[in-house]
Amino acid sequence: MSATAYSRIEALGVYLPAAVQTTDQLSALVPGLGEVDIEKITGIAERRVHDPEPAAGEDSFGMALSAARDALESSRYRAEDLDIVISASITRFKDGNRFTFEPSFAAMLAKELGARSAIHFDVSNACAGMMTGVWLLDRMIRSGAVRRGLVVSGEQATRVAQTAAREMTDSYDPQFASLSVGDSASAVVLDVSTDAADRIHYIELMTCSEYSHLCMGMPSDRTPGIALYTDNKKMHNRDRLKLWPRFHGDFLAKRGQTFAGEEFDYVIQHQVGTRFIDYVNQTAEAEFAAPMPPSLAVVERYGNTATTSHFLTLCEHLRAGGARPGAKYLMVPAASGVVTGALSATLTNVGV
Repeated sequence: MSATAYSRIEALGVYLPAAVQTTDQLSALVPGLGEVDIEKITGIAERRVHDPEPAAGEDSFGMALSAARDALESSRYRAEDLDIVISASITRFKDGNRFTFEPSFAAMLAKELGARSAIHFDVSNACAGMMTGVWLLDRMIRSGAVRRGLVVSGEQATRVAQTAAREMTDSYDPQFASLSVGDSASAVVLDVSTDAADRIHYIELMTCSEYSHLCMGMPSDRTPGIALYTDNKKMHNRDRLKLWPRFHGDFLAKRGQTFAGEEFDYVIQHQVGTRFIDYVNQTAEAEFAAPMPPSLAVVERYGNTATTSHFLTLCEHLRAGGARPGAKYLMVPAASGVVTGALSATLTNVGV
């Protein structure tokens, strides 16, 4: 394959648990919050919550498997056609409460799907996990190492909300951000692009590890379960939010391009909350000295779904039926680490 090869988004799939928990219902479980209005602060009205019964198949693995099958149903490829399977889950629950490292999720998913000849591996990069998996698969397709592959993630994120509800004593608690999460899974199939109107133009990522301590997931030291501790003030201050537009601007400048010249039709930010999304877009407009395109979001209905958020948002947008063929999308990760970057893609024939 030539050095000028590109990849494209060939198909998308999602899985959302049926159970809905409103923000008012969640707030009632956290007596330490007092009169604090979580919905007003985050803009999140509700989120999906997994069924804890193992038979429901809504652990991290089960949801990832369902999303992968959903993507393959919309794809021109069968599982046995895949050259590679990449799993990117942060939460790695399988068979109830078992947090699984070996064998890898990717190996187990490939086996369950019937992708018998696919190479497979897991990646872990906080909420940028799926974006990192797509970055790797894009590079492998461009190099000619593979022709097509699947990136998938399933997240039982509300487990940290359950821990926060047990432990929080006030709204300044570092577990406050845990109340914004929701459960979901998403999957994306990439293959070789043969049309400029249907391809990933570029995907670039940057990690600023000096900020990694600002958001940490780990076992709670107070009660059984996993917890998320975030310094929201420092994590989302203006200096942190400038990392993406400055990195992206430098990348474009090296190519002799500008943000305005990219003519994006839509932008998808990481689905942290409505205020966060608005603040990021406002900061970027000032840095780029150019207006931002319409911002797509599902955070009001689904909350922050961790690694799955960009591809869940994109799939919901395309399934709604209002997308114009040939529209150009910008996806911007924002993850603990701190990880930022940009994915630019034009979409025309995506199976959803």
